[in-house]
Amino acid sequence: MTFAALAQAPDRRRTEAWLLLLTVGITVLGYVCTELTMKGAVSRDLIVFTAVFAAVALVPHLLVRRFAPRADPLILPLSTLLTGIGLVLLHRLDITYKASPVLLRSMGQAADGQLLWTVIGVAVCMGVLLTLRDHRTLQRYIYLTMAGALVLLMAPAFFGADQFGAKRWILLGPLSVQPGEFVKVMIAVFFAGYLTVKRDALALTGQRFLGVQLPVARQLGPIFTIWVISLLVLVFERDLGTSLIFFGVFVIMLYMATQRTSWVAFGLLMAVVGAAVVGSLEPHVHGRVTAWLDPMRAYTKAGRAEGMSNQLAEALFSFGSGGIGGTGLGQGHPELVGFAGNSDFILTTIGEELGLAGVTAVILLYVLLGQRGLRVALSSRDPFGKLLAVGLSSALILQVFVVSGGVTGLIPLTGKALPFLAKGGSSLVANWVMVGLLLRISDTAQRRREPVGPPPRPQ
Repeated sequence: MTFAALAQAPDRRRTEAWLLLLTVGITVLGYVCTELTMKGAVSRDLIVFTAVFAAVALVPHLLVRRFAPRADPLILPLSTLLTGIGLVLLHRLDITYKASPVLLRSMGQAADGQLLWTVIGVAVCMGVLLTLRDHRTLQRYIYLTMAGALVLLMAPAFFGADQFGAKRWILLGPLSVQPGEFVKVMIAVFFAGYLTVKRDALALTGQRFLGVQLPVARQLGPIFTIWVISLLVLVFERDLGTSLIFFGVFVIMLYMATQRTSWVAFGLLMAVVGAAVVGSLEPHVHGRVTAWLDPMRAYTKAGRAEGMSNQLAEALFSFGSGGIGGTGLGQGHPELVGFAGNSDFILTTIGEELGLAGVTAVILLYVLLGQRGLRVALSSRDPFGKLLAVGLSSALILQVFVVSGGVTGLIPLTGKALPFLAKGGSSLVANWVMVGLLLRISDTAQRRREPVGPPPRPQ
């Protein structure tokens, strides 16, 4: 181990350990507050929950300390804290659902299953960290990765179950899998490898028009292909969220690789045109746009006749009743939002019971996690690692935007799960895979920035 490693690695891991300890404390405190507020006493489940969640925080820290000692010290605590907040919120919702037989039949119990998926997700994350000793190994398999991503992306259109107006799930016995959650990781790997090879051709050729360097027509092929694929997903699977993330990640990575605003302009133009066409022709997407434009119409006679969903209106009522400080954890009525209260609309529980302050805190946690991912990209010296970190961070930020923007009425609803917080094993595992990749890239980047030996002695 080098002199710099001896000096820096313990400090990073010590910081990570203290932050993880704080994370466990916040999560357990939230669990206790929920139990006392809603039940009047703390159940014995607290012991099991505390033990499992403490292990989820401690074991990864020990493995990172051993196998990635120079990794970013904030990525793991931020991911763990967001997961812990999600577990507390799902437990709070489960208590309400359990008290109502109707809600229990439609919603089920989610917290115990989510805790199990948390263990699986963290185990997969550590598996990525242990088996992938150099992230550049992924660059050898980018075309195989993209082929697998396309299969997973299109599989729900042929074999998926139509649930809640969209076909984004594949049923495997008692389990349901959302392939789109894993596709966002795979396309980031492919785009990083592809753009590493093609970035010079994409950046240096083309004619200038009105101060903007236009791309050569033959180079529009990649962006046109991705645009068509995203539209096919939107049409056949009615999955607006995956389509936006898929196309958005590509445009962001393309700009980072080439530094050409013309690519962004073409990307935004194609996104607007595609969304407008599909939104006017596809009934499910059109219904979501209509509900977004006039959410309160669902409560009118005309809205009920059209079968409009009132979820967005209920979410806005929920945010409004929370105010600045919220009603208090366990003292609101998030169950009124409906069947997506523990998945798409879990942010409304935060808005109602923790208020604007709670929503702001959660959004800042996401922003900080995304910032750490982008910081990893800046510190990475190899182009593939830099672009991969940008792609993974962009996928996370875009997903948070499309989900939070949908439930707050900023954009139409997309139906995606809020990363780490919402119910969903596929989403949780995929997000922890992203964490594992970012930890590996950050560790490798820091190793290459260190001197190979001790500093020279002063003469």
